[in-house]
Amino acid sequence: MANKYNTKNYDYLIVGAGPFGAIFAYEAAKIGKRSLVIEKRPYIGGNMHTHSEHGITVHDFGAHIFHTDNQEVWNFVNHFADFNNYQNQVIANYKGELYNLPFNMNTFYEMWGVKTPAEAKAKIEAQKKEAGISGQPRNLEEQAISLIGTDIYEKLIKGYTEKQWGRKATELPAFIIKRLPVRFIFDNNYFNHRYQGIPIGGYTQLFDKWLASDLIDVKTDTDFFADKDNYLKEFPRIVYTGMIDQFFDYQFGELEYRSLKFESETLDTDNYQGNSVINYTDAQTAYTRVMEWRHFDGLADHGKTIITREYPQDWDRSKEAYYPINNEKNTATYKKYAKLARAHEDQVIFGGRLGLYRYFDMDQVINATFNRVKQEFSLPADYRFDHNY
Repeated sequence: MANKYNTKNYDYLIVGAGPFGAIFAYEAAKIGKRSLVIEKRPYIGGNMHTHSEHGITVHDFGAHIFHTDNQEVWNFVNHFADFNNYQNQVIANYKGELYNLPFNMNTFYEMWGVKTPAEAKAKIEAQKKEAGISGQPRNLEEQAISLIGTDIYEKLIKGYTEKQWGRKATELPAFIIKRLPVRFIFDNNYFNHRYQGIPIGGYTQLFDKWLASDLIDVKTDTDFFADKDNYLKEFPRIVYTGMIDQFFDYQFGELEYRSLKFESETLDTDNYQGNSVINYTDAQTAYTRVMEWRHFDGLADHGKTIITREYPQDWDRSKEAYYPINNEKNTATYKKYAKLARAHEDQVIFGGRLGLYRYFDMDQVINATFNRVKQEFSLPADYRFDHNY
């Protein structure tokens, strides 16, 4: 009987047209391998998908600022798009009070009136001592107070974080807050990385180029799980970037995720909030942040702006899974799925944020794809992806 899906003797079925899947297909095509990419959404790009409206590039799934210290990754993405030099400088709004993020001397001055690093450090140390925190922090709350004191924790972290994760800060692991920089200099740049920017015209153009080969076919609005058994039967190799627990029919139970909801609005003004991103850090405001897209690249029609409010929400199977919740319970469950995945590695490659149940920044998932491509195609350790086009 003829194959239903593998009609062109494909070498790979790639499930998901996000960065891991798209770059894998691109690199496979460079060495003559043919891939079918299927994507359940109606478009490519995953959560990096962007579109243009009123001359404004809108990020459809929250702000995506590319930042990395990995020169190979940076050179690679710059081959496919021109990046601007955007630096993320976030404002926090706590019940109408405005503060600079990430935590730096501007924040400390706004919060306490201190003017020197020594004064700021003394204030934090006094609040840490008053809170009775010593030794290794046991949870996010203790970690946060250890880093920046109780005032900043209460106003700028607690409400925002508990909205974001749907859990009390005392129930969240300490490592989550370690991603946020704390600086004792007057520097509002959100990231510490050497290379930062946003592609002029958005991210979707990168995916268009990665998937443009004659050796790659793309089918959107196509759900792997609508006919999983036949896909597994017909394709010798599968790159799977969806939820790992779903692939194995949730046999060890559901892993937990956070989902998001976005509400966008077009306004008749050149400037709604005066900044690209404003975080709403109180517990009472339902959304966590508001993005005003025209400020990301300065390109927009006169008299128009587009804003997007981002609402965290509980995940269920009817929603998109955005963030893995890497607590002890989920980590233990994931290990069971990872063991199953290793038993299937002769046919299935698991990759990406959902396939590996791990939070990835964009540069990290691209680097992880590079590493998997090297392994899959036995490329030398010194193979470079930034000049082998």
